[in-house]
Amino acid sequence: MFSRVNSVGLFGLNAFHVTAEASVSTGTPSFDIVGMPDIAVQESKARIRSVFGQLGMKLPVGRITVNLAPAGVRKVGSVFDLAIIIALMKAGGLIEADTDGCAFIGELSLNGELAPVNGALSMTLNAARDGIKRVFLPKRNAREASVADGIEVYGAEHISQILTFLKGGSGLSPEPKYIPDPAASLFTEDFSEVMGQFAAKKAIETAAAGFHNILMLGPPGSGKSMLAKRIPSILPKITFDESIETTQIYSVAGMTDPSAPLVTSRPFRSVSHTASGVGLVGGGSIPKPGEISLAHNGVLFLDELPEFDRRVLETLRQPLENGEITISRASGSVNYPCNIMLVAAMNPCPCGNFGSGKKCTCTPIKVSQYLGKISQPVLDRIDIQVEVKAVEYSDLSERTPQESSAAIAERVQKARDIQAKRFAGTGIKCNSGITPDIIAEVCRMTDSAQQMLKDAFGKLGLTARAYDRILKVARTCADLDGSEEIQRQHISQAIGFRSLDRKYWNR
Repeated sequence: MFSRVNSVGLFGLNAFHVTAEASVSTGTPSFDIVGMPDIAVQESKARIRSVFGQLGMKLPVGRITVNLAPAGVRKVGSVFDLAIIIALMKAGGLIEADTDGCAFIGELSLNGELAPVNGALSMTLNAARDGIKRVFLPKRNAREASVADGIEVYGAEHISQILTFLKGGSGLSPEPKYIPDPAASLFTEDFSEVMGQFAAKKAIETAAAGFHNILMLGPPGSGKSMLAKRIPSILPKITFDESIETTQIYSVAGMTDPSAPLVTSRPFRSVSHTASGVGLVGGGSIPKPGEISLAHNGVLFLDELPEFDRRVLETLRQPLENGEITISRASGSVNYPCNIMLVAAMNPCPCGNFGSGKKCTCTPIKVSQYLGKISQPVLDRIDIQVEVKAVEYSDLSERTPQESSAAIAERVQKARDIQAKRFAGTGIKCNSGITPDIIAEVCRMTDSAQQMLKDAFGKLGLTARAYDRILKVARTCADLDGSEEIQRQHISQAIGFRSLDRKYWNR
């Protein structure tokens, strides 16, 4: 007796088609699973035996062999339970329905209930690409999976519901396509609540328009965190494709909400300085996404930047440059996307008062050591640096109406629209992603602007990376002004946004 059932495997974000083949032959009763299964897959034998008993059925008698093909790819997790038991029931003649166009994904409880799995959206999207017409999975994953086009999603709470459906076509119905509530993406924090800080707001607006990394440096209480938390309110709305990308990451991490599974707002991940390297960039024996990937298409906020372990900060260098993180393990390598806007905040010294006009209790050596925790390569990857000074009493007492997030967001969106038209068909989304091969073409300067950048390069001792990043920021400044060419004032702005390393780091 032989049967074959479709399923889907997952390693990182990479979903792949799996065929569960079941063979029952004469011989000493045994139950073997082959095809590079891990321990969780092997343990499915005990769960399957229990479910057969709970349903009042008998496991086929004989030599049972289940092969998870392709045999050369490691199978991880408990997502194959449902496919294996359906294959065994077909091999034993308990199910006669045609399941060629169906895929089965899910973990079984001992009583036959279906437990939710991680990565349901990625697996369903893969099944749809492979031509699968129906997917059966746990009810709690159904709403998330329904986002996929071209496939019917059936969510079940118990395997008996699936058996009833396969035998008579009743008991289950396709999950309606999930449509998120637009009100769920509204922001409660607004830039109108931030008094003063006009220079910092301009720098943040520029960073948001070009999706540039930004560092805010200032004394405690100057409003760095307050400013950072309002950045999502001025970013362009997340697109549907970006929403799907981000949701897949959250699904793999097991962080989706079953009632509202689609990520409809750009992520804002605020990370404590106690975070480990694995927590920040991802890892584990079965590689999971870290905070940098959970912030994909959104903001990663690192407060108190020098308090992070320097080795942890250095792990950000490659992801910030490439927009993806590669995690290698003996079982294979996983790539997670991390196209993020890094927002970092820090004090200028341990006591926080260095350079602020207040008395600083730190020695020059302590200040140097504190600032030295941020290496030059990390600083080079931060396009915009801005000093956030203590708020003036007059700004707080007069309570002058401040510009709202909506007004700033409108300008940011106009600049993004210009960039979308400029980079159409290239795969580049924003000015921060301009590649070296097209930088000269898209960052055309007036003669005056070119001369200013040339003078600055020699006088300030800029690196090649800093030169490119100044050009990208200047391009964003020009877009905000609606200028096709980069003018002298745009270069001046971009250079001004990189002045802190010379003032505080003397570089």
